[in-house]
Amino acid sequence: MAATSRGLSSTPFGLKQRRAAADASPLPHHHRRVRLDWWKKKKMRRDFRVECRCSDSAVPIKKSVDKAEEWRLDSKKSPRGARIQASPPSLPFASTHSWFVSKQEKFYPRCTPRNSGFQSRDTPPKRDTGIANEKDWGISLVNENVNESGTNEDGSTWYRESGEDLGGKGYRCRWTKMGGQSYDGSSEWKETWWEKSDWTGYKELGVEKSGRNAEGDSWWETWQEVLHQDEWSNLARIERSAQKQAKSGTQNAGWYEKWWEKYDAKGWTEKGAHKYGRLNEQSWWEKWGENYDGRGSVLKWTDKWAETELGTKWGDKWEEKFFSGIGSRQGETWHVSPVGDRWSRTWGEEHFGNGKVHKYGKSTTGESWDIVVDEETYYEAEPHYGWADVVGDSSQLLSIEPRERPPGVYPSIDFGSSPPPPDDVPSPPDDVPPPDMQSHSPQ
Repeated sequence: MAATSRGLSSTPFGLKQRRAAADASPLPHHHRRVRLDWWKKKKMRRDFRVECRCSDSAVPIKKSVDKAEEWRLDSKKSPRGARIQASPPSLPFASTHSWFVSKQEKFYPRCTPRNSGFQSRDTPPKRDTGIANEKDWGISLVNENVNESGTNEDGSTWYRESGEDLGGKGYRCRWTKMGGQSYDGSSEWKETWWEKSDWTGYKELGVEKSGRNAEGDSWWETWQEVLHQDEWSNLARIERSAQKQAKSGTQNAGWYEKWWEKYDAKGWTEKGAHKYGRLNEQSWWEKWGENYDGRGSVLKWTDKWAETELGTKWGDKWEEKFFSGIGSRQGETWHVSPVGDRWSRTWGEEHFGNGKVHKYGKSTTGESWDIVVDEETYYEAEPHYGWADVVGDSSQLLSIEPRERPPGVYPSIDFGSSPPPPDDVPSPPDDVPPPDMQSHSPQ
């Protein structure tokens, strides 16, 4: 993660409200769009230089700050992009840049003093970055037990431990734990790496990390990659997942994300994410999923919604199903005012596979349409990232060596249930529990 200078605002959340241009929709003109700027008053891109002084040398480091990005509920890239669409008040979401960067650099500088011990490698997670590849984590496990700790020149302390746990059916877990804190204990970080295997062919690679700073900001992240044999198809399957969250120590603000991807050797693929965020009186949610059966059938869907404490709610959702050029799309855009007034527009498309598309829809203001047009059908029958890609990016997972199995000893495989998760599956800290992801779309 790029460092920032202390000249930047260290406030992780900034809130601005501004009036947007009137939308072409049947909504009252007084509704407003709400802009959430995670970097307060730092909207223009600019370059600057930071000098990181280590002992008697100075190393200039060039940094940059990107313009805050906006993400709105009314997606511009949806399959119905060519349609006439409603534009109810939408919520621009926060920048993908982490709001803890400048504070993180304050407590964990990038330069290491000479003759110092183990330094922090922790950085807060970034929003909307999905699931990282294993090479991005730099997991490196040692083959011997390690238990060491020390104090750096600035008074901060650190520790590092590693070991190996053994169990039945050839279970083995190699792990490394590390962490540290500032001299006054106001900030700290922790990180754990592990790899697991057994005689059934199960292999797992994982990371968990967390931290907090003096202002009370805290973050947590976990990442896992698993290889196992599917109990029904007997096919090899690779699954990847990530959970991320961050919480402000000074405002009622935070976010949480859960991502997952599943692949098997015949092209079956499942991907999805659940997201939640809050900034003072405003909250937003998002869920999406993709399913490919490996034989040409595909299902995609998205559901996004937001609300304020005053009672305003708005959202957008859509779904598409296709197979062999035949399928359908449908969706809804909706809005609820603080006094309970509801507006919605629903739409649908039927694709017959012969160049004809039936389009229909209606809204609560009385508009409606029902037509058949000549239009080419386009959809993705295969994932852009599939089995061959994930195998190529999982070399460290695939190279995990299980314990040597004695002659004549074979593992018993329970084909009636999924592989049991390990007892220490990471779960989010209690201070920011995963939100209720139930859709707030009006019925």
